[in-house]
Amino acid sequence: MKISYHGHSIVKIETSGKTILIDPFITGNKLTDLKAADEKPDVILLTHGHNDHVGDTMEIAKREDILVVAPNELAVYLGFQGLRTHGMNIGGSKKFDFGTVKYTQAFHSSSYTTENNEIIYTGMPAGLLLTIEDKIIYHAGDTALFSDMKLYAEDPIDIAFLPIGDNFTMGPRDAAKAVEILKPKLTVPVHFNTFPPIEQNPEGFKSLVTSHEVKIMAAGDVIEI
Repeated sequence: MKISYHGHSIVKIETSGKTILIDPFITGNKLTDLKAADEKPDVILLTHGHNDHVGDTMEIAKREDILVVAPNELAVYLGFQGLRTHGMNIGGSKKFDFGTVKYTQAFHSSSYTTENNEIIYTGMPAGLLLTIEDKIIYHAGDTALFSDMKLYAEDPIDIAFLPIGDNFTMGPRDAAKAVEILKPKLTVPVHFNTFPPIEQNPEGFKSLVTSHEVKIMAAGDVIEI
């Protein structure tokens, strides 16, 4: 299984002939190496409705008739826009042909802003616990630190993608505490440096994590697990 990072919170997973794309904020993302016109995933997974996570979902999914899995209210809204969707909610899991998706808590907010500056409520924000090829991948979405993260550590996490940008999510110190709670085999920091309010030095985060492995990934970097 290949897992690649593409700036902000974009993660791509390639497994058994399937490609999973998480939070494809491509257009307007100065840090990404992707082009929306080139992306042809088999499924798009969304953590919440903010525009810097929904990103290019509508363009990609409509063009390729791709299934979009999202928190329920967001899935309903995207369905109204003509997309093929599957709605889920926090605590729920479902087995797909590529693996199992479980939505977890995330302490944040969730809305989508239209081109007419209308704000659409898109339900609860969430994280993702993915079980693929007997590996567990945790994409925390946008979240604050919360103590119930300890429950996700009951089954060993192979790789965790954690936001470190501060201001809107956990900052480096809280993200380092999250690592101590989650105890993943590998942690990758995400959601930083895309905009001025979330500028961070990821090396500073890494230096705070003393007992677990951290890998700072540039856009396009790949991990094989």
